[in-house]
Amino acid sequence: MSAPSRSDVPPTSIGIDLREEGVVIEYLDGRTTLYRGVPDAVEGSVTAGPGKETHVLVTDPTETEGVMTYVNDYNTDDEILEDSGVGRVIVEDGERDEVFPGVIVGRTGQRNEVIADPEIAGGRVFVFVEDGWTEGSYEIVEAPEDGLDAHR
Repeated sequence: MSAPSRSDVPPTSIGIDLREEGVVIEYLDGRTTLYRGVPDAVEGSVTAGPGKETHVLVTDPTETEGVMTYVNDYNTDDEILEDSGVGRVIVEDGERDEVFPGVIVGRTGQRNEVIADPEIAGGRVFVFVEDGWTEGSYEIVEAPEDGLDAHR
């Protein structure tokens, strides 16, 4: 039996509901999930600690739909991602990839980094960082001080 493939998967537009208690994602397969709490506002970037799952959500201007991508997720089968509408990008140590206009993901050692300019992205940029014990929600509200081009 061969191991399942873990490759880049393009995202599809999914439903979003921004609520007081957090961000609700409505997947294409009918499931929903809640990322709890009001996301912390950050400028420029979010860096996830080693072993943390990193999910990036970019909303459309209406904030009712958007695209979500998992960064370096090695656990979810391609077929499950495709059925749900969630994308995946695999970024090797020292690499960076612009996953959406205005949103760059990179990897340094065991840490994923998300760098964004919401103005270029054309919507809100959320980053969810979690493991089996903790979860953090962030919204990148401004571009990095040195500009997005410095991180490409």
